[in-house]
Amino acid sequence: MSERAAVDMWFDPICPWAWITSRWLLEVERVRDVDIRYHVMSLSVLNEGRDLPEEYQELMRTGWGPVRVCIAVEQRYGADAVRNLYTALGTRIHLGQEKLSPELYAAALTDAGLDPTLAEAAESTGYDEALRASHEAGMRPVGTDVGTPVVHAPGPDGTPVAFFGPVITPAPKGEAAGRLWDGVLLVAGTPGFYELKRTRELGPTFD
Repeated sequence: MSERAAVDMWFDPICPWAWITSRWLLEVERVRDVDIRYHVMSLSVLNEGRDLPEEYQELMRTGWGPVRVCIAVEQRYGADAVRNLYTALGTRIHLGQEKLSPELYAAALTDAGLDPTLAEAAESTGYDEALRASHEAGMRPVGTDVGTPVVHAPGPDGTPVAFFGPVITPAPKGEAAGRLWDGVLLVAGTPGFYELKRTRELGPTFD
């Protein structure tokens, strides 16, 4: 029996592209010998001090809430609970199109079988040190000119690789998800490979 490899993804719950990638990785987990672990990064941390349009600045101000809640859950319940909470948050934010709010966080915590009073963490700076540490751990190997998703994984030869993306829509299913994973690992594991990109013509599709 093949040994299963640990694959780590860093997400911000407000990013629709990260949500699609996370659902793709769950498909990969079904068809390849990998176990997916989810960690928190923060677009609000990433964009601190940057000159942004006012609408995006407001999103970044609001965006502190859900990542703080995720950190609070990780500290109380552990990493597996973060995975469950991410699914609950993403289902409400991206599929349900619910507005970021304490009520949404409490409802998502309840959906995940967690203490809904942890929604109060959204307004507490007491979680920011741990949040920044988690963010830094995810972003250090890929730099700061990318966002989320970020994935760390063993490359084809076992050497660790880290990369931003893939940015895809919709998430491939079944063996198609596995083939994309194989290809992503191949290019990410190639020394000196940095970028493969084309103009995005479709918005996020959550099928």
